[in-house]
Amino acid sequence: MDQTERRILGQPLPVPTAQPKKRRMSMMSFFSKVSWTLRFQKQESLKNMFSILAERAQDPNAKKRHMAMRGLGTMACETPDKVRKYKKIILDLLVHGLYDPVSAEVILESVKTLTIILGKIQGKSLGSFFVDITLQTRTLLDDENDNLRYSAFILFGQLAAFAGRKWKTFFTSQVKQTQDSLLIHLQDRNPQVAKACKTTFRACSPYLKERKENSFQTEEDQRNPKLCRQLSHYHPELLQFFYANKIL
Repeated sequence: MDQTERRILGQPLPVPTAQPKKRRMSMMSFFSKVSWTLRFQKQESLKNMFSILAERAQDPNAKKRHMAMRGLGTMACETPDKVRKYKKIILDLLVHGLYDPVSAEVILESVKTLTIILGKIQGKSLGSFFVDITLQTRTLLDDENDNLRYSAFILFGQLAAFAGRKWKTFFTSQVKQTQDSLLIHLQDRNPQVAKACKTTFRACSPYLKERKENSFQTEEDQRNPKLCRQLSHYHPELLQFFYANKIL
């Protein structure tokens, strides 16, 4: 098992030991001659590891599910080609992880891994997974766990960038339902969560823009009074940003 495999499966790396120079050179020569074989074997071993992770992701043991989600994240970083090849299977496993009924650790690891994978695939071809991920991530924004709230805000902000035309109407409705949470967590007790919330608020700002269907309405009528009041009191710089970009 090589270092990549150990990182993916969450096993400790071996401690290197000193070897005589002559022996090191002979080993380098040997590996050079059979490099093509090793590459083939590595591809096969990664395929096997993916099967192992997929199996562990559905294991009754929460700790194994947690490690599987972490392993999928490591695989996404180490071998992004595998993510593209097995994208639908990986997304299905991670969405199930988001809805884990027992373990907050599994949910957190699923959120973090989804953030990595969506970045790798640039949110392309998510299909109905976009809806599942958005709905559950929105509920996690108010979770008691600081780490989970922080990661959920990061993922929700990322979803804002990947909604596109297909999911614009759906995501707009989700952002408007999330508006109170966004306002509350701008003052989150955890400074890192508050910072993540502020970044996400900016990412979601285009979805808060009211449709100007009635031309007879004044500019003041079209503004969201509750949002304006809260932002002017706590975050005037955000309110200024929204006004400058004609969001409010």
